[in-house]
Amino acid sequence: MKSDTMNGMTAQAASTPRSDDDDADIVRRIVAGDRAAFELLMRRHNRRLYRLARATLRNDAEAEDALQDAYLNAYRSIAQFRGDARLFTWLSRLVLNECFARMRREARRQNVLPMLHDCPDDEHMSSIMDTLNAHDHHAPDQAASRAEIRALLERKLDALPSGFRTVFVLRSVEEMSVEETAQCLDIPEATVRSRHFRAKVLLRESLADEVEKLGPALFEFGGAHCDRIVASVLARLRDE
Repeated sequence: MKSDTMNGMTAQAASTPRSDDDDADIVRRIVAGDRAAFELLMRRHNRRLYRLARATLRNDAEAEDALQDAYLNAYRSIAQFRGDARLFTWLSRLVLNECFARMRREARRQNVLPMLHDCPDDEHMSSIMDTLNAHDHHAPDQAASRAEIRALLERKLDALPSGFRTVFVLRSVEEMSVEETAQCLDIPEATVRSRHFRAKVLLRESLADEVEKLGPALFEFGGAHCDRIVASVLARLRDE
């Protein structure tokens, strides 16, 4: 979130590392009916959760809608949060569940079975690599702007199979542990490791390193986007 669109206190809260105790306090306040605490929760996690939704759905508008619905689910079920995992991990599961549900609905509409947990075969992998390589001559040179590089990397990430893309974002962009990623996706830790490795191979080491350097700049989610989602969720809550 950009500081010029947020007041000082909100900007500071959004950038300050949180402890598990701090998360527990926010949860207690939300359960008690403190909607200001829920707004704080959204602003703290908006950027990271949006990146996760955007990486999964590959569509800005769909990602925003999925994030809003996930937040509403979080608000309604926050009393079920027991602290067995980090709050961000719990929220990530809700976001992914919403994203996968949307993908399944779209697949049914298209009469295509979703392949959310299947890795492509070698022929499919070769085809993806050919697609990535075909874009090489469009890559910006060393003097290209940061925005152009970010756009290139987002396109490369969008080209990855869903299972690899989501694992890569959680591990390399959000810097979640193998264990946390496995919890979010409900897959074995060994699968997390193998998918993360193959995703990095697909992106190639030079691109993977660049993505990790950019980190929070990926799928830019500035103040206007953040404010829009917060305002929309709060408005929907008031209508309940």
